[in-house]
Amino acid sequence: MTDFNSTSFQPAMFQLAGLPGLEAAHHWISIPFCVVYITAMVGNCTVLCIIRADRRLHQPMYLFLCMLSVNDLGVVLSTLPTVLSIFCFDVTDVAFDACLAQMFFIHSFSNIGSGILLAMSFDRFVAICDPLRYAAILTNPRIVKIGLAIVIRSFSVVLPLPVLIKRLPFCRAEALSHAYCLHPDVMRLACADITVNNIYGLCAVLFVFGIDLLLIVISYILILRTIFSIASGGQRLKALNTCVSHLCAVLIFYIPIITVSAIHRYGENVPPLVHILMSSAYLFVPPVTNPIVYSIKTKEIRKSILKMFSRLGHTLQAGCVQRLFSSTVKIFLTSTLRLLNMVDFNSTSFHPATFQLTGFPGQEAARHWISIPFWMVYISAMVGNCTVLCVIWADRRLHQPMYLFLCMLSLNDLGMSLSTLPTVLSIFCFDVTDVAFDACLTQMFFIHSFSFMESGILLAMSFDRFVAICDPLRYAAILTSPRIVRIGLAIVIKSTSMLLPFPFLIKRLPICKGNVLSHAYCLHPDMMRLACADTTVNNIYGLFAILITYGLDSVFIILSYAKILRTVFNIASHEQRLTALNTCASHICAVLLFYVPIIAVSVLHRFGGNAPRVLHILMSYAYLFVPPVLNPIVYSVKTKEIRKRVSRMFSRDLL
Repeated sequence: MTDFNSTSFQPAMFQLAGLPGLEAAHHWISIPFCVVYITAMVGNCTVLCIIRADRRLHQPMYLFLCMLSVNDLGVVLSTLPTVLSIFCFDVTDVAFDACLAQMFFIHSFSNIGSGILLAMSFDRFVAICDPLRYAAILTNPRIVKIGLAIVIRSFSVVLPLPVLIKRLPFCRAEALSHAYCLHPDVMRLACADITVNNIYGLCAVLFVFGIDLLLIVISYILILRTIFSIASGGQRLKALNTCVSHLCAVLIFYIPIITVSAIHRYGENVPPLVHILMSSAYLFVPPVTNPIVYSIKTKEIRKSILKMFSRLGHTLQAGCVQRLFSSTVKIFLTSTLRLLNMVDFNSTSFHPATFQLTGFPGQEAARHWISIPFWMVYISAMVGNCTVLCVIWADRRLHQPMYLFLCMLSLNDLGMSLSTLPTVLSIFCFDVTDVAFDACLTQMFFIHSFSFMESGILLAMSFDRFVAICDPLRYAAILTSPRIVRIGLAIVIKSTSMLLPFPFLIKRLPICKGNVLSHAYCLHPDMMRLACADTTVNNIYGLFAILITYGLDSVFIILSYAKILRTVFNIASHEQRLTALNTCASHICAVLLFYVPIIAVSVLHRFGGNAPRVLHILMSYAYLFVPPVLNPIVYSVKTKEIRKRVSRMFSRDLL
């Protein structure tokens, strides 16, 4: 009845949108998107390669996981062309038919993901509720049929959407509100009645997401009923543990969908940026996190990944590690320079020649007295960390992974102390408060870099404790000296690469709100506040850098200690449990010394608007000075080998 071939009311192009108001910063915003796409593709391809290579993993659970990884790659590839064309090349136009094609594939892969999660819940239901018939029910031909049924159902549900869009005339603005084409977004631009589209869209959502989620909930109710009827507590935990990965995948998939729906329904006053970010989370979070979750929680995949990396490590030892490292650095620097060349950083007309640092406001007359505790802090930090390094270097029995990581921590603490020392002591000892603009940028880079490195080293030390307690027989084979060196290099490269854009992000800003900083050293948030231009890019990239470093590192540290505690509580002997936990005490103290001040500074910055200014300054000093001073004390007190060696060294000196 309707002529779908008529294009008189259809625009030739739609105009996609990135992040509203941040068009000038698209090249910077492309960095986290590129990281997301690379992480998703590498993670899912790794899962597929591992399952394909290991015939022992050719089981129903892992075949469904393959389907999920293939679908996640499909979601990533369906959004990649338009997202990267907007943020990397400022190309916002997309042809009408191309937009409909992208819309079809995005919604199809989303529906397929829901169906695969339902199939995986059925797999867990059969494995736990009817284990004797598991192999007979989930045969390979039946798994193939389930996969085909999911694809056919999804395609048949989504197929009418392009047709329903094609029948509509478009006479409003052609600008969409996302970096990709979605059915609700395209539908709102029509100037005709869209009731049919709304009703069919709601029916499709209920038929796919609604029914799938309901059946998943029912399957887990039956699974829990079966598990709670098992007599043995150990077997109950083992059965539940096989479902953890799938439960995480279900939550990762459905929570963003429910959140997007709630914001769309009740969030009329919510800023457009929140709608866009939540929509991006709905499409990008599952492909990134699913392979991470299954790699961490599935023992067979985790072992295969460790084996693959150990083989890669042996290959790299054969003489190509230098070439790989140099080529990686060359590619990173080349791409960074190309990105930075897009902005003119040579203009210094809006940059002050110097910044003026601040000690304690209102205490300028007492600076020479205040310098005494700062001298004590610096001397304690340098003497303590140098002592730890000398003790470990002198005693060959301490050339073990745990102490090598402690050497990295001590070196990093020395770097942290030396990066703040020049400006702090010049203020409190010599009343010199001015620092050159470029020198301030350099200090900012090193302070934040050493802070990020400390977080990475603490994560590496938690991995060391995890291997030592959970897999002690393979401890020496896993944490070899070459592998420890590579871990250290990876921490340095990650930290410096995350921090490298910060000086350039500051350089691009005009500074016209004065030149007085609020600390005795240069920090990115402190310098950024003096700009008289939009600092949204700095804020977004700063938040992204914090989440990638502190956020991910702290999550992995917590996960490692959850595994450690589970292993420790399975030990029969009470004394052995205490011994195992005692080996972690020093590291736990170091983690608390590092993260508690960071959390306190963040909370104070967010909610302490009425707090005295001196409190902000003191908490900032604690964040930078407490770990370098207390880490060597903690490890000297709590680590018997270092304590003995330090006592012996001082007793020799006294004699």
